[in-house]
Amino acid sequence: MSDREAPRRRVPGPARPPRPRGAAPRRPGPGARPARRPSGGRRPPAKPALRLGSPRPRLRLVGLALALVLTAFTVRLLQVQAVDASTYSAKAQQNRFVAHTLTAERGGITDRNGVALAVSEDAYDITADPMMFGSGQLKISDGPEQAAALLAPILGQDQEALVKKLRPANKQSRYARLASRQTPQVWKQIKDLKAALAKKGTANVLAGVFADPSSQRVYPNKDLAAGILGWVNSEGKGGGGIEQQLDKQLSGKDGKIRYAQSGGREVPTAGSTETPAVPGSDVELTIDRDIQWAAQNAISDQVRKSKADRGYVVVQDTATGQILAMANSPGFDPNDLSKADSAAMGNAALQDAYEPGSTAKVMSMAAVLEENAATPLTHVVVPNRLHRGDRLFQDDVDHATWYLTLNGVLAKSSNIGTILATGQLGKTQRAANDTLYSYLRQFGIGRYTGLGFPGETPGILAPSAKWSTSQQYTIPFGQGFSINAMQAASVYSTIANGGVRVAPTLVRGTKGADGRFAPAPGPEKTRVVSAKTAKTVAQMLESVVDDEQGTGVKARIPGYRVAGKTGTANRVDPATGRYHGYTSSFAGFAPADKPRVTVYCAIQNATSGNYFGGQICGPVYKQVMEFALKTMQVPPTGAKAAALPVSYKP
Repeated sequence: MSDREAPRRRVPGPARPPRPRGAAPRRPGPGARPARRPSGGRRPPAKPALRLGSPRPRLRLVGLALALVLTAFTVRLLQVQAVDASTYSAKAQQNRFVAHTLTAERGGITDRNGVALAVSEDAYDITADPMMFGSGQLKISDGPEQAAALLAPILGQDQEALVKKLRPANKQSRYARLASRQTPQVWKQIKDLKAALAKKGTANVLAGVFADPSSQRVYPNKDLAAGILGWVNSEGKGGGGIEQQLDKQLSGKDGKIRYAQSGGREVPTAGSTETPAVPGSDVELTIDRDIQWAAQNAISDQVRKSKADRGYVVVQDTATGQILAMANSPGFDPNDLSKADSAAMGNAALQDAYEPGSTAKVMSMAAVLEENAATPLTHVVVPNRLHRGDRLFQDDVDHATWYLTLNGVLAKSSNIGTILATGQLGKTQRAANDTLYSYLRQFGIGRYTGLGFPGETPGILAPSAKWSTSQQYTIPFGQGFSINAMQAASVYSTIANGGVRVAPTLVRGTKGADGRFAPAPGPEKTRVVSAKTAKTVAQMLESVVDDEQGTGVKARIPGYRVAGKTGTANRVDPATGRYHGYTSSFAGFAPADKPRVTVYCAIQNATSGNYFGGQICGPVYKQVMEFALKTMQVPPTGAKAAALPVSYKP
């Protein structure tokens, strides 16, 4: 037996103490041998062992699923950050950034002395971001309706119209203009209401309402010179007059600002880009506010007394052609167009075309003198009636045969005498017509004045070859063609200026944002008649006012020599196209020997009291001329008038 096969020797352990009698059997402790089964007993049948499946397939399946998910995320991430990065970035910028227009400050308009006639005051354009009124933002479905209900009474607008702006058809729209040029008080009301809603903690239906700084057009003198100035419409554009004519210079150039916003508030740390607005230029007119005021008061009073349709007064500097006043009645207040009569919202002195009547005789007389067809002392036998062509002509009053000088024909405003005088302009009536037509054109009849004013009429003057049988005899005394009030004033300024027509001007110049004044281009000058003829006509016009037989005695001004002419013409009713009523007028300049100022007045369809031009327009002329001479500090006349004879003894 080898050592490896030798039996193991059991080493005896310590003796166990005896177990007391009656003690419970000892429970085997850890490491104790199991109790022996009784010999000869059967072992209970063993239960079959539970065998677990292999975890490896499940792990593979889970790993594959995770790999697919991660792959999808990776592909999507690459698409967002690499392939479509610019697209999503643009969308994010679009939703995050808001762009607004910075309205340029509109230039002011002043008179020749710098007195403000039109200014711009601080205002706000009330705007909104329609996307901030959606249910996704406010968590309510009627956000636009609630906001419109709050804003309508403040903005004075229709509630339904506001709802349409806050819920536009274009769901991506981020900008809506709710109201333009509102006062700071209006915006303060909205801000206070926004703050009150924010404190409540409920849905702030005004969170998406904003204000862009703008300006409001204000006319400090109300209706004064409204026909010249015009107005600014709801879009901030000139709607008439100088505001429309010089809109580009006045309006300047709008700027833009773009900034990040969150919850309706600007994020200051996100940066912004801004293109500053360029303010418009200031415009200085040739008119004098005080003279304009005097002219407007005078014509308004007379139109009211005469219950006339309308009237106009033009005041012009005879030497420079600058318009010192251009007044219309009735007028309108450009500060509140809601109360304005649409028929009065223009400049009737430039837009109305009418037959001038006897004030046009000054052109006929100038042509006769310039062509040496007669002199102021030429004798003219004026019968009670004169048959020419298909008509029988008469003067405004029945009379026995008058024995007048050519000067007397003008002083007494004889239609028959004027027909006889202008008949000497050519060997035939056709030749006389051609000559007269050429002078009328040189005086500016049938053509624009040169002002470039919106809506201006050039009047109507047919070529002499197209004059009807009656026109060739009515045109010499002011019927059969039409003019506007500015053209009529320019005719008398031409005589006052020594026979040189200076195109009328209304703008002296502009002042840009740099503060530099840029004078307007000089007016066009055209010699119409010689200085000698102009002086002679001026002397003849004095007889109209100074001689007791003249028709313009109500236009006399103490201390000054006055040259003028009355006019009373049959009026064409613009509604029917037929003669109805009269056009009453008076035109002239002063001082007659050294002219400084021209004044022209016309009243349409006087229905109360006298309608003769010398009676209702003569006083207006006197009132306005006196004021203008004092304002311009023109000294009284020193020399006496020539006092040309009016009649002669046969």
